[in-house]
Amino acid sequence: MRKLAIHGGAAVGALNVPAWPIFGERELELVTDVVSSGNWGFLGPKEQEFEASFARFCGADYGVAVANGTVSLKLALEALGIGPGDEVIVPGMTWQATATAVLDVNAVPVLVDADPDTYTIDPRAIEAAITTRTRAIIPVHLYGRIADMDAIMRLADRYRLHVVEDCAHQHGSEWKGRPVGSIGSVGSFSFQSSKIINAGEGGFLTTNSGKLSDLMQSLKMCGRDARAGAPVMHSGNYRMTEFQAAILIAQLGRLEAQNAERDRNALELERALSELPGLRPLYRSPNITKQSYYCLTVKYDREAWDGIPKDAFMAALVSELEGTLNCSNVYEPLNASPFYNPRNKNTHKLSEEYWRAIDPSRFELPVSERAFAEEAINFSHTTLLLGAADRRKIADAAGKIFEHRHELREAAQPRYSTSERLSEVV
Repeated sequence: MRKLAIHGGAAVGALNVPAWPIFGERELELVTDVVSSGNWGFLGPKEQEFEASFARFCGADYGVAVANGTVSLKLALEALGIGPGDEVIVPGMTWQATATAVLDVNAVPVLVDADPDTYTIDPRAIEAAITTRTRAIIPVHLYGRIADMDAIMRLADRYRLHVVEDCAHQHGSEWKGRPVGSIGSVGSFSFQSSKIINAGEGGFLTTNSGKLSDLMQSLKMCGRDARAGAPVMHSGNYRMTEFQAAILIAQLGRLEAQNAERDRNALELERALSELPGLRPLYRSPNITKQSYYCLTVKYDREAWDGIPKDAFMAALVSELEGTLNCSNVYEPLNASPFYNPRNKNTHKLSEEYWRAIDPSRFELPVSERAFAEEAINFSHTTLLLGAADRRKIADAAGKIFEHRHELREAAQPRYSTSERLSEVV
């Protein structure tokens, strides 16, 4: 009888995980062009080319390249005129930057829970949180699913709210044939090193409004009138360099083929894992016409695994694959996340009323908390570029663990706890 690798048995075997990032001669050629040109800074030909190309890729009329995907959210909110006295609804299960951007314009982030079937923001929770102070919604497309943009846009129209799509995980996804980032007022993207298109750092804003585009161009440029007719205003430096733009031009050329491969492989892996009790994919709306992945997320049912904690299962799975599987938890809900604690900085102590309003512990997020503690398991986008034999190994490893679940249950309970945070790299 085979023993689990985590208990000293033979492993299923290591995966041949592709190195990330994937690059080649095109990246080197374009960066060399920048070095030779002497134009290393901003508003150069590479930046302008990438702005036009990525906006077109996103189905948007205008694009604004910026320093990273955190400041892109802040600039979107500033351009929309959101500030003190305003509330912005954000998902409680996201990377802290989504909410921090709201704090940075002195507005109040209102945390709402996730849809239990998709882990994206729940439109019912959005509507319940709307007040007379609500000015905007920031849906985050994540975990290999797009937020319900039909329901969100209906709420935005009914209550006259702005929608800023956080697309940091979703370059190239489409909802009813419309690319994410082109549906709301503004779309925000990240090109940080772990993302599926990256230049180490970098961000992007998409919009179909010429006025918003001009505002955001000026805001990123220390307030200069970066485009003819754009306003001169107070701001800071949020610019992208020519080096980043050059790399991103090359990376964009690879993206569509990689996205198609990831989606095919994700569907196959979901089917294989679903053959086991207690593992199932998130709901995929028929409105999703293209799906890109920063990670693939599946739901783990502890009861079907005889009470084995999720973290124990994940540790056993990684061990069976000799440490080569990039397997992680979802984001810790912001009402308890150590990365989102705005009241540990006097920067945000604008008034006693504001201080109370930004306390994240006042929000209840039971779906998000259950996903983090018990249910959700993430597989990195690099896993979705594995060959067929390696994808089969993942399913075989999960099947082996299920076969030996009683052994794991007895050994794992004291050793593993959800207090051991397994977080995504952002």
